[in-house]
Order: sequence, then C-alpha cells, then structure tokens
Amino acid sequence: MKYPMTKQGAEALESELKHLKSTMRPQITQAIAEARELGDLKENAEYHAAREQQGMVEARIRDIEGRLANAQVIDVTSIPPTGKIIFGTTVEIVNVDTDESVVYQIVGDDEADIKIGKISVSSPIARALIGKEVDDVVAVKTPGGVVEYEILEVSHK
Repeated sequence: MKYPMTKQGAEALESELKHLKSTMRPQITQAIAEARELGDLKENAEYHAAREQQGMVEARIRDIEGRLANAQVIDVTSIPPTGKIIFGTTVEIVNVDTDESVVYQIVGDDEADIKIGKISVSSPIARALIGKEVDDVVAVKTPGGVVEYEILEVSHK
C-alpha cells in the first residue's frame, strides 16, 4: 500500500538519508575503530556507545528507505488548481465563532507537525476539508465539541 507524501516531505527524507549514509555512517565506523584500539571491548564505554549509535543510525536508514519505498509522492504545485482542497494544498480557514484564522497544509502522516501548520491527511480537520472549496463551511468534531470553519483560501504552494 502506498502512502501519500508531499514532494517537500520526500526531499527532506532523502536529504536525511544521504546525511546518515555519507556522514554519520563513516563517523561511527571511525569511532568504533578508534574504540577498538583502546583494548578490552567488554569494559570499553566508547566502543559500546558507538555500537549503540550505529544500531540507531542503521535502524533510521531502514525506516527512511521503507517510508520512501512506500511513498506516493504528490507535487501539488504540478496539479492545476481547481479551487478544491486536495492532498498537499495549503488552506486558510477561519473559526466561525471566534473569527480566529489559521493556515494549514495537508500532508502525509509522517510529515504532520501542527507547530509549523502541517496537518495529517487523516486528521479530523483535514478529512472535513478534503473536497471542499472557498466559502464552504465545514463542521469539525473536536474534544470540546463541534467547531465550524469557513474556508477563506486554497492554494497550491
């Protein structure tokens, strides 16, 4: 099964993967070699720390490779805007009751980070927004009750 991912999300993972393989791997290999030269490996804290770091880096490399292999990369900037909210679009919405507006980009689960305005496509608010367009009002069930949002803007950036 393929999982949606924005082009920016895929590029960030590819960049991290390149860093892990070209910088971190050689550094850890060097640290292990230097620690081995210190002698007895049983009580060699540097050796054990380097081996533990190596395990974490290799696990992260496998994780990223798996995510990229199962990603369906969607570049929203290459899709002609129709005014409808789709995966990857950036939307500005306003809370009908409080008049407070927010801007979100709808992204894949792995990319979601509410602090920088990226919400998961599977989140309740994104599910309510998908397929809607400017001036539509959507009702979103939140822990505090139902909140209504009016869609102010939809952009492909």
